[in-house]
Amino acid sequence: MNTVNQPSSVLSREHTIHVLSGWFMLAANLILTIGAVALLIYQIVQAEQSGVDPSVLGLVGAILLAILGGILFGGFFTLQPNEARVLILFGKYQGTVRDSGFHWTNPFNRKVRISLRARNLNGEKLKVNDKRGNPIEIAAVVVWRVRDTAQALFDVDRYEEYVSVQSESAVRHLATSYAYDQGEDNEITLRSNVEDVSGHLQTELQERLNKAGVVVEEARLTHLAYAPEIASAMLRRQQAEAVIAARQKIVHGAVSMVEMALKELAEKAVIQLDEERKAAMVSNLLVVLCGESEVHPVVNTGTLYH
Repeated sequence: MNTVNQPSSVLSREHTIHVLSGWFMLAANLILTIGAVALLIYQIVQAEQSGVDPSVLGLVGAILLAILGGILFGGFFTLQPNEARVLILFGKYQGTVRDSGFHWTNPFNRKVRISLRARNLNGEKLKVNDKRGNPIEIAAVVVWRVRDTAQALFDVDRYEEYVSVQSESAVRHLATSYAYDQGEDNEITLRSNVEDVSGHLQTELQERLNKAGVVVEEARLTHLAYAPEIASAMLRRQQAEAVIAARQKIVHGAVSMVEMALKELAEKAVIQLDEERKAAMVSNLLVVLCGESEVHPVVNTGTLYH
């Protein structure tokens, strides 16, 4: 039986290192460089005064010291607050410097700068189908920062692009997981439960970006609307639903008022009404209370029954 060994992905881990002070090494480097120049001048002056060729050993030593001083100058670098430098020596990760200031390290180290500041990713509007298949437009803003520099640099390719692609994928998945509005009882919808939806988006994004050593500080929807081709139809539906809801409240209130009026008349014995007159009174009150236009009463100058 043949088995295929699949390489396992080993996550990188950042470790912080401390390097030499740049000011100390600058002074030492200047002394070295000035010493090399002084040695070279001394060899030339001595040769002119003595009339013999300058010492080859002295000249070579001065040149080597000057070259060494020039090489050492390549080890200087500065760090601002909330910045880091990842040091790599011939392909091997040496460590991460996080202390701000003027520093010096091995000049052969490759020094990769990574910002630790919070960044905004303002996503573009995406056209996606929601849980019910309705086309909607959705966009989100993500606030993120690098937490582990080694993971950001070595475990993903171009971590900034990785964050952008994964954010778009998470927003698309979010849109297909919820309905735009008008969900069932206690169902979370994109429009009505913004806080819950944003929390779900942040949680999913954090799971996706853990591999890149990135922490998601905030994720919120910035745009949410029906797609243009169905926007007018959905607007009419929302208006109709609003009218129905308003009518229900009006009718419920009117019935309560009619019930209260009949009860008060009966308790205080203001007037005795038979069932037919009660029905007429209820009908008239409901017309007055539920009608959209102003009601013009008709004055009856005869008896109650004519």
